[in-house]
Amino acid sequence: MDTLCQMPAAPFDRASLTEAAPDALLREAGDVAALGRIYDEHHHAVRTFARRLLGEEAAEDLVHDTFLTLPKALRRWNGSGSLRTFIIGVAINHARHYVRARTRRRLAMARFAQEPEPSARSQEDASEQKRLAALLARALETLSFDHRATFVLCEVEERSSPEVAQILGIPEATVRTRLHHARQKLRAALEREGVR
Repeated sequence: MDTLCQMPAAPFDRASLTEAAPDALLREAGDVAALGRIYDEHHHAVRTFARRLLGEEAAEDLVHDTFLTLPKALRRWNGSGSLRTFIIGVAINHARHYVRARTRRRLAMARFAQEPEPSARSQEDASEQKRLAALLARALETLSFDHRATFVLCEVEERSSPEVAQILGIPEATVRTRLHHARQKLRAALEREGVR
């Protein structure tokens, strides 16, 4: 468990929050009540900033992320500037990530919107490709394991004969022979299914 969370917090008054030294705030960061007071004092300013920067829809998420990470962020504060300025800086970092993600989402949606609607012909082609793939998968199941492995390595994965020979631990001539027999058997199986 984090040692900061285990440290007892000395009570302090509300006015001291904005004037507190970084060390005192670090001690207070482990105290839920102290964090609550910091939230109460600075929430409105962070929410107003977030609403102006990102709009109403994202403002509450930014406020939430800012105060959720504040105890850890306070460890980096060196005491220069006010606490509120530091908290707004934390909010800016979260806003930067939010804007980047929102930009990526918008670009993805724009690319998606530019894609042409699938035509009836392309849907028919896709359906035919699925049907042929299913037939080929069934035909592959009729092959012996050795013939199937050779066919997949050579034809599907497009590996060279020497590479397949090395993978299977067989002579290159055997690869070519197995591939020849696999093609013949697949062709016969597909013809039985009505594929020419």
